[in-house]
Amino acid sequence: MSTPIQKLFDLSGQTALVTGGSRGLGLQIAEALGEAGATLMLCSRKAADLQEAVAHLAQRGIQAQWIAGDASDPAQVNHVVDETMRRLGRIDILVNNAGATWGAPAEDHPLEAWDKVMNLNIRSLFLFAQAVGKASMIPNRHGRIINIASIAGLGGSMGVKFIAYGTSKGAAVNFTRTLAAEWGAYGITVNALAPGFFPSKMTKGVLAQIGVDKLAAGAPLKRIGDDDDLKGAALLFASAAGKHITGQILAVDGGVSSVHGG
Repeated sequence: MSTPIQKLFDLSGQTALVTGGSRGLGLQIAEALGEAGATLMLCSRKAADLQEAVAHLAQRGIQAQWIAGDASDPAQVNHVVDETMRRLGRIDILVNNAGATWGAPAEDHPLEAWDKVMNLNIRSLFLFAQAVGKASMIPNRHGRIINIASIAGLGGSMGVKFIAYGTSKGAAVNFTRTLAAEWGAYGITVNALAPGFFPSKMTKGVLAQIGVDKLAAGAPLKRIGDDDDLKGAALLFASAAGKHITGQILAVDGGVSSVHGG
């Protein structure tokens, strides 16, 4: 007997850990999961930002807590996961959203900036997935992991000089596929969202440099992303509606990757 569609997308009784969840795309995804019924734990480096995000979610009737931590630091990752397990009892959904970028020509890109971007954008995916997998998802034989990649990981830079960022997001794409193949046996799905350009603190410089109108003109839908455009895709990957989807990379980019490759 088939399941009603509302129940397939219902996250009531489930818990979600969202890294980089205090603003931008992470907060947008947190809103979607919370409105679908999930109890949330937000993680980022700055306590003040997290407190503001939790208050914002509370105004929408969403249950959320926070823990400050650096997603690239193994000890802090383990603390976040341990504390989330202590408070919530399990972690059903992991959203690996924490990330950074650095703009510089490849020939002049600082090594320390390369390491910062790679540690936050790809090392953190491994650290959180491993910790959450061992603490909750593998023992429970259930889990949903959503990695935030980028269309920068599906092709070249399209004129933007960010060699470390593009490389890290390409790694995120294959990390997703590889982990999905390995952890499917545990009932864990692993998928990635590959956003195009969305307004955020991270993209502010690029949007100002290139121009929103020019970026929108290069997309078949003639627009960049907004505050709602990741919500449906994230909920699909997080819910029972997506239980037979794993190892997939979904571009949410207004069609840019269909024109420019990827």
